[in-house]
Amino acid sequence: MRHEVPSARRMLVPCLVGAALVLGACGSTTKKSPPPSASQQITQAWRAFFAGTTSASNKIALLQDGSAFTAIINGQASSTLAKGASATVSKVTLTSPSTAKVTYTVLLGGQPALRDQVGAAVRQDGKWKVGAASFCALLSLEQVSTPACPAPTSSS
Repeated sequence: MRHEVPSARRMLVPCLVGAALVLGACGSTTKKSPPPSASQQITQAWRAFFAGTTSASNKIALLQDGSAFTAIINGQASSTLAKGASATVSKVTLTSPSTAKVTYTVLLGGQPALRDQVGAAVRQDGKWKVGAASFCALLSLEQVSTPACPAPTSSS
């Protein structure tokens, strides 16, 4: 009778598989990805807020004091214009731990409609949101008024 010595390869595979099951994965450690930076969080919030595919309830959550704008956001949600909107963010500058200056472009149907607008992001309830003043400025371009936006002051 002849004894065959299993090849090192055949012995190694079950050991590696067993070790992987015990350790969770071969040679890997369980590293968590770092949380997104403030700039990344702000960019994500602005893109989501202006995206035509974002639900009205999510837009309200992405806007500073969003509940004050519920009627307007709900009213705009079904418009063709709003459904074709999106935004890009070209620059975010933190101005304090809870505020940032945002340079963005509003797109309609993928084409720039309002280029290089400057707005504000605000950290509210632990989340970065589109500043209400920025939304009010856009509403004023549409000649839409709401009690949630302060009336413009005249300097006469």
